[in-house]
Amino acid sequence: MNLVALQNWLDNASFAILFLTMLVYWGGAAFPNLPYLAALGTAGMAIANLCIATLLGARWIEAGYFPLSNLYESLFFLTWGITAIHLIAENSSRSRLVGVATAPVAMAIAAFATMTLPSQMQASEPLVPALKSNWLMMHVSVMMLSYSALMVGSLLAIAFLIVTRGQNIQLQGSSVGTGGYRSNGYRLHKASELISQPPTPAVENNGFARFETSSNGNGNGNTAVLDLVTTPESQAVASAEPLSPQRLSLAETLDNISYRIIGLGFPLLTIGIIAGGVWANEAWGSYWSWDPKETWALITWLVFAAYLHARITRGWQGRRPAILASAGLLVVWVCYLGVNLLGKGLHSYGWFF
Repeated sequence: MNLVALQNWLDNASFAILFLTMLVYWGGAAFPNLPYLAALGTAGMAIANLCIATLLGARWIEAGYFPLSNLYESLFFLTWGITAIHLIAENSSRSRLVGVATAPVAMAIAAFATMTLPSQMQASEPLVPALKSNWLMMHVSVMMLSYSALMVGSLLAIAFLIVTRGQNIQLQGSSVGTGGYRSNGYRLHKASELISQPPTPAVENNGFARFETSSNGNGNGNTAVLDLVTTPESQAVASAEPLSPQRLSLAETLDNISYRIIGLGFPLLTIGIIAGGVWANEAWGSYWSWDPKETWALITWLVFAAYLHARITRGWQGRRPAILASAGLLVVWVCYLGVNLLGKGLHSYGWFF
């Protein structure tokens, strides 16, 4: 079997499948009454994942080493990781909007690797002495998987901001940290009691302070009715177009799954950085040399550490952590691709300019 020809066929097939899958997901978002489109999108992602895995396996057999030695191989490994994390996220959230966000990115990466990279950068070459180590598989694969998870989590955070139109809403899901609000603000009072309640934060309950009274028209004190009180801040929030229950439910799902996917990618990033330091000490005699790649890996770690710290200890949820995660997407791309192509260092894949 001609493994080179198989690889050429598989990379083009992966791009074509991801392009069609992207159209399916977008069509499903535009026409939600067509339920079979969701199943087609999931099937397309699974087929693309299998094609890329086969491509990397053929590359491994042909070259004789784990296929993560150049930009072409790492781009397809990143695409494989994004499709794998996508399948996990979609299965957990049961939302087709996951594919609307992730399919275009996976397709664009595959297109960049297949159509933009010159042929000499796509061909496999013998490893340089520094890469002839078992740490190649350990360090680089874990780092690429962490990039995949962090990208998917950040994309879902961007989708959250789009669904909520940037409004600061109060979520009640399980992803709220220890400092977050957990109560809906409902209270029951007897008819004879004087109703008094401390001011409720404007963000709570989507901008409304709510509590229960128990006075009915007859004054028997046995029936609870809802009393809705608005503060000046809540009136300002209420002046914006209210979100439908469907949007609020989808937003909570996206916020929850984004938090969990980033929570998966962060420890992978931590392990990858530690493994890279050990490998660097073996290869170059220093655990840390402030190479551009190392510096931006540290910046990436700090950004997502701040995100998780805010979620867990300060109880941030909703818009503010989503904005931070959205900024993290840019940081990941600079760490992965920017310093490789625009700066010289020990991790550079090559020059385009």
